[in-house]
Amino acid sequence: MDRFELTAPCHFGLEAVLKREITDLGYRITEVENGRVSFEGEAGAVSRANVFLRTAERVLLKVGSFKAVTFDELFEKTRALAWEDYLPKDAKCWVKKASSINSKLFSPSDIQRIMKKAIAGRMQSKYGMERMPETGSEYPLRVFFHKDQATVALDTSGDSLHKRGYRQASVKAPITETLAAALILLTPWQRERILVDPFCGSGTFPIEAALMAAGIAPGMNRSFLAEDWNHLIPRKCWYEAMDEASERVDDKAETDIQGYDIDPAALKAARENAKRAGVDRLIHFQQRPVQELSHPKKYGFLISNPPYGERIEEKKNLPQLYRALGERYKALDSWSMYLITAFEDAERCIGRKADKNRKIYNGMMKTYYYQFMGPRPPKRKAGENVEA
Repeated sequence: MDRFELTAPCHFGLEAVLKREITDLGYRITEVENGRVSFEGEAGAVSRANVFLRTAERVLLKVGSFKAVTFDELFEKTRALAWEDYLPKDAKCWVKKASSINSKLFSPSDIQRIMKKAIAGRMQSKYGMERMPETGSEYPLRVFFHKDQATVALDTSGDSLHKRGYRQASVKAPITETLAAALILLTPWQRERILVDPFCGSGTFPIEAALMAAGIAPGMNRSFLAEDWNHLIPRKCWYEAMDEASERVDDKAETDIQGYDIDPAALKAARENAKRAGVDRLIHFQQRPVQELSHPKKYGFLISNPPYGERIEEKKNLPQLYRALGERYKALDSWSMYLITAFEDAERCIGRKADKNRKIYNGMMKTYYYQFMGPRPPKRKAGENVEA
């Protein structure tokens, strides 16, 4: 196959960030929907998208789409797809996930069972087999029903792309790597500017920022399911993507990225994670309460995921915590602040209305991304170092 139709799911509300990433890789966007962006590309697009996209949850390869309102129709239309163009005769293929919105067919288990039977029937007929041996590589499917229209796609990633491979040590309520990257990309932060996370936890925001600063692709230190699909994605595509990723790394990058937390166990985890990510030299972690937040330079960025107060005893402390954050932010000179939180009184306690407010779903939880804009630094003259 010369061209594939690919889909990359993402967090609801962050489609524009992913769209920009895909466009920057050089691929044509074909559709943008809630929580997903579709695009076209050759075999190399599968490997490059998996290796380089920071905000996608996975990369799906579309097999086909059709309308089905009965299970008989689902069986026949699934069987009519050219599965032999995608699967070798020994493939282990199954519907790993089926979801349905506003459709007559909504039972995941029935959809999975019927489609599995239809695929097996097609493959047995094409290859003259009594049964599929299923001794080869895995080809998990994801099926989405929306208003009776089914979209069928192969999952090329395997583990979700938020699993970069560096976060083995974690703490309570961490933010995912893909969400952290997207929220950073929603800001005008560049590696020449200061970035501080006063509630860094296991270090996800500072680490994702450092990866960007050093030009380290998020998929450099992990594997992908489609690496074994040699008949679809030649092995050289993966080698070329990794070679390209290696060439983009800037070993001489310098940053002022800092992560603070009051929990020593969280900081220990953060340091370990940063080391595994290869960016420990670019981040300074320190045990420090938010009440002691300060920085002498101008034009920095606070980007953080402060506590939401999921337990009753924690909620009692939130107003005081956010007031302290607001006071310390006000004392910083010409800084910007970006916070993702589900705490509804965040703006009131901080003491300032956000310049922008974006609704984002963090899993099933509705959160808000409050954006407090500081002034832009003056333009630098050629050869002049920026102050912050």
